[in-house]
Parts: sequence; C-alpha cells; structure tokens
Amino acid sequence: MVDDPELKGGRLDASVLKKEDLLDYSEGDRIINISIIGAGYIGLTAAVVFASKGHQVICVDTNKVKVDQINQASSPIREVNLDDLLSTCVNVKKNLRAYSDYNETINSDIVFICVETPSKTNGEIDLTYIRNSAKEIGQALAKANAYHVVVVKSTVVPGTTEGVIIPILEEYSLRKVGKDFGVAMVPEFLQEGNALHCFLNPDRIIIGEYDYRTGDMLQEIYNDFSSPILRTDIRTAEMIKYAANAFLATKVSFINEIGNMCRKLGIDTYEVAKGIGSDRRIGNKFLDAGIGFGGPCLPKDLEALINRARELDCETELLQSVSNVNKKQPLKLIEIARKRLGNLSNKKITVLGLAFKPNTGDVRQGSSLKIITQLLQEGAIVKVYDPWAMANAKQIFSGSIEFCDNVLDAIAGSDCIIIATEWDEFKDESLYNGKTVIDGRRILNPQKAKQLCQYYEGICW
Repeated sequence: MVDDPELKGGRLDASVLKKEDLLDYSEGDRIINISIIGAGYIGLTAAVVFASKGHQVICVDTNKVKVDQINQASSPIREVNLDDLLSTCVNVKKNLRAYSDYNETINSDIVFICVETPSKTNGEIDLTYIRNSAKEIGQALAKANAYHVVVVKSTVVPGTTEGVIIPILEEYSLRKVGKDFGVAMVPEFLQEGNALHCFLNPDRIIIGEYDYRTGDMLQEIYNDFSSPILRTDIRTAEMIKYAANAFLATKVSFINEIGNMCRKLGIDTYEVAKGIGSDRRIGNKFLDAGIGFGGPCLPKDLEALINRARELDCETELLQSVSNVNKKQPLKLIEIARKRLGNLSNKKITVLGLAFKPNTGDVRQGSSLKIITQLLQEGAIVKVYDPWAMANAKQIFSGSIEFCDNVLDAIAGSDCIIIATEWDEFKDESLYNGKTVIDGRRILNPQKAKQLCQYYEGICW
C-alpha cells in the first residue's frame, strides 16, 4: 500500500481533490480517448473491443511490423473473429490506429499498459517491458496538459504497481500520482482462443484504484459491460489475478493426479470429474484430465506467485505440488509410448497439436513442446501438424522435426500418433484406423477408438 496520509480505505479519497478537478458525468456516456501499450493478445483484444464500443483508440507497439499490420486491418495474432472486428474498427469506424511512438498517448484520457511480463529462469517475472513502458509514458505525461489515468493490465505480482511503476511514472513525468495523474490495476482474465468473447462478457471486472477519481474514470468505460464491477485497491487487484490463476491450475493438477490413479484402477476419470463437477461448490470447469496446462499465463503466473511467496518467506507446498504435477504429466505419454513400442530410437512418432490449446497459434509453455523435446532426446523421428501454430513452432524446432501440411500426411507411416491439442479436425476416429494412438486430451470416443485403432490408450482413462 502506498504510504500516504490521505489514503482512506486502501485508496485516496476523491474528497481531498479540488471540486473542479472531478469529472462531470451528467452528460452521460461519452467518447473516451484510449491508448493501449502493447499489441499482443491482451492489448490488441482490448483495443478492438474498446474501439467497437465507440471510443477513440490508439495502439502503441515498438514492433513496426505489428503496427503496419494493424493499420492494414490485418491482425498480427490468430484469434477467433479478431480480424473481422479489427477491420470494422480500422476501415469502417476509423477509430483505431496503431503507432510506434509513445508521444501519441499525450491526447489520451486513459493509457493501458498491456506489455509482456515473461518469466526469468528462477520463476520471477521480468519487468523490463513494464519499466520501459512506464518510463516512456512518464515522459509523455510530462508534456501533457490534461489529467490522465495509467492502467496496468499486464500481470504483475502484488506490490509491483506501487513499488515499481508509480515511482517510474513520477520520476519521468515530474508529476505526482493522485494529483496530476491517476493509476489503476485492472487484471485481465482472457482465455486465448476465445479472447473477444471473454473481454466482452467477463465474469467480473476488477478495478484496483489508487484513488476514487481514477476508479470513477475507469468505471465510465466499463459501465456498458454486463458484468459486476469490483472496485478495490491496487495490491488486492494484483493478487486477485494470481490467486485466480493459481486456483485454476490447482484444479487441473488435482484432476490429473486423480486421473493417474483412475487409469491404474480401470476407472474413467471423466466420469469421476462429471460426478464431482456436478457439485456446485466444485463446478465442472478445468476438470478435463489429460496432459496438463500450458500457455503464457497459468504456468508463468504460478511460478511467479511461488517465487513471490519465497521472497516473503511464506511456504507454498500446495502450489509447488501443483507445478510439479503439471511438469511431469505430459511425459506420461512418453511412458505409454515406451511400453507399447519399446526403445523409441528411430521410431516414427507423430504429434498432432502444437498450440497449448485450440483456436490459437500460441505454443508458449505448451505440453506438446515438452513431449517433442523428450522424443527427440530419445532418438525418435518426429512429425507434427497443427492448423494454426506451425510458424511459431518452426522458430523452436526448425530442422529437427518434420512439419506436415495436413493430418493425413502427418500420420502416414507413423509407428505411433500422440494427440496433444484438441483441435476439431483431430476428432474423427476413422482417421486412425489401424493406427497406434495415445490420446492426451480425450478428444476421441474411447469405445470407437478402441474398435478402429490397432491400439488406443488415454493418459487418464
């Protein structure tokens, strides 16, 4: 928490501000000038959604290729329906434009920081992009005449906004937070592959505000979302994001650990999940047993929270176990392959699915990457196919594996087929007639697959 004598209830009371500084909302909804720093999954989705709601939006990204693509109404990321909505905002509404210069943010009412916070090798988050953005925004604020609100949407551990971002903004703007500009933390809970729907229909909107004036400005742009809004302090908002992702990760590792036992007992884990998920206290989301969670959020956020707890001298035995289970889970497919094929050296093995989940091209922390890496270490000849993620995977495995143009080419002549991502085009059991298949995502009907395949086995059933 910021050490300020004017803080009340966790944030600065708007009553300490001059009356003429407060916003007048009597005219109803208005067009707000919004800047988005970072044109990745979160940033570009936010930009397109806010523009679609009529606000004037600019994207700022240091990658000039991305900037050009956005201005040509071509999305630099693969996401369902994003191209269509981007085209509408750029070409029809003409209220979305991309730049590479932070000075373009000067005329914005609200600036969202949506840059990456990747992991360091020790699990700590790397704040390089956050620090650079805060510095650039601070320098822009120094030239601005109007009051601005800076919103952190990037995922940062509790205490980062107050301890790192605000001091940088004040240093480079030569201005005072709570007086000359506002700061807030509004965590994002997007699901890649369904980002637009998630942004437009969130379960809740968390506004972690430095002061009430900041919260009021943000609430104005979120009022037309049909979602409950929880206004709290900055540090609490940061923690809500991490706690939510840690809980979801825990559900995944829990059902996988149960699934590993069920497989040995001849029990269908999915029937167990259906039974426990029907309890409203538990729910059925994130109870799909398989090869674990991946992507840019859950693994990274879990490790960052564990690392932050270590810095605070807090034990995280449960969270550490969640991480350990998830790291081991994909490799159980390799164990099944060994039992079926023996030594994997020179065996031709197909991996279907490279993205960490369907409807995205994102391969970061994907379970398939761990599987492929282990297969290569054991001398296997690896063939792969994914409808969206081939280009990203080639940056990692170029020259070491065979990239195929379609499912049929990928599975032809293989000794074993591993299904690692639940794409719809992989769900036809007839594709695998007479093949050896190890299903890591339960996308095939086990009864049908066992009839058609020479051999079929799932990881948790």
